[in-house]
Amino acid sequence: MKLTTVLAAAGALLCVQTGAALAFVTAEEAAKLGSSLTPMGAERAGNKEGTIPRWEGGYTKPLPGYTPGAPRPDPFADDKPTLSISGKNVGQYAEKLSDGTRALLAKYPALRLDVYPTRRSAAAPQWVYDNTAKNATRAKLSSDGFGVEGAYGGIPFPIPANGYEAIWNHRLGWLGESAEYSLGTWVVTPDGNKVQPSAGDEYLQYPYNYKDGDLGSYKGIYQYGKFIQSRPASRAGEAILVHEPSSAEKARAIWQYLVGQRRVRRAPSVAYDTPDFVTSGVGFFDEAFMMFGPVDHHEFKLVGKKELYVPYNNNRAAAAAPDTLLGGQFLNPDLVRWELHRVWVVDATLAEGKRHVVQKRRYYLDEDSWQILMFDGWDAQGQLWRHNYTLTLLAPDLPALIGTVMWGGYDLRTGSYYLNAASNGLPTQYKAVARRPNEAFSPDDLAGRSVQ
Repeated sequence: MKLTTVLAAAGALLCVQTGAALAFVTAEEAAKLGSSLTPMGAERAGNKEGTIPRWEGGYTKPLPGYTPGAPRPDPFADDKPTLSISGKNVGQYAEKLSDGTRALLAKYPALRLDVYPTRRSAAAPQWVYDNTAKNATRAKLSSDGFGVEGAYGGIPFPIPANGYEAIWNHRLGWLGESAEYSLGTWVVTPDGNKVQPSAGDEYLQYPYNYKDGDLGSYKGIYQYGKFIQSRPASRAGEAILVHEPSSAEKARAIWQYLVGQRRVRRAPSVAYDTPDFVTSGVGFFDEAFMMFGPVDHHEFKLVGKKELYVPYNNNRAAAAAPDTLLGGQFLNPDLVRWELHRVWVVDATLAEGKRHVVQKRRYYLDEDSWQILMFDGWDAQGQLWRHNYTLTLLAPDLPALIGTVMWGGYDLRTGSYYLNAASNGLPTQYKAVARRPNEAFSPDDLAGRSVQ
């Protein structure tokens, strides 16, 4: 794989090995943000071939006819594909495809990728850009790399020195201050049978990204999340509540409400490679939302940056009916939009003394938004096993490019795949809402709201 290596000097690499909480971005380097780099740290310029354009501020115009909560229209509906990639011509484009994407094309001759003009639509509010500039010279990793100090309200490491910093950029990326939506999960079995193992309502809040907050008022919990299940009927009212920390001094807290027990209990097993019951076990918990919960069973290495064909700007897919989007073996190629983008490549390999059934993952992070767009996973024998994706949703009303809705994965062994956190066919798409009090994300509140 040819990579444009954009790594820091040897000192930064030493930081990865030692976990030293050091800052490597000077004021002179940080001054590139907003000039040769975008405010989020991406290359502002396009590529030399002209197939990736210059970033011009992202897409922030109101979507015509959009009502908050309703499916968002596709602002690029008039675009036409510039090329289609299938098993017949994959060799011409292999360098710009992930291992998992190539494996899917080899496995399914009818699959194709329709590639559209690249739209660098990702944007964030100005105050997020301002905080990102401040973070560039003050943010530090904790000693083990699994916590962040000195960052608030923006990308913590817009000029990353190692894989841990890049992953924290994803985890602390801008998705709004508070949001909610209805979601469904669909699993397609190897024989093409579509089943819906779960549906419900998701409530999210991001204290790290409160506009009126600051580094002094931030308490170290970057996200509150609550999922209340409505289907199937036998599990209606079951719920999960999570408090995700960015501070190494805070412990992750997760609870589960089970209707049969009628009580809220701690759920530490909702992590790592425990099969995710929301997807009937097809996915693992740490694959949820492209990355969920603790990830300290792996070590992260920043490999570099490259151009890659990835799903992007998929408002059309988000508005489609589930039966239209979900094909018998793969997502409907007529609805999934692919584009050429520059991505950061981060390898996660199993740490010494740890266990995980996915021994290695390769993550692809969007340079403009820091959202994980795809990742591939290998088993203990080095066999490619998993290919996960997100169909990013463009939400100029925030503004944001959201990569934590409409995500899923393919099991390359069995041939099954799934789509999760998708609002297709449901009444409410991801929408910004007024912030709730912290008590709304407490175990007591969970018990009260989940009782049927």
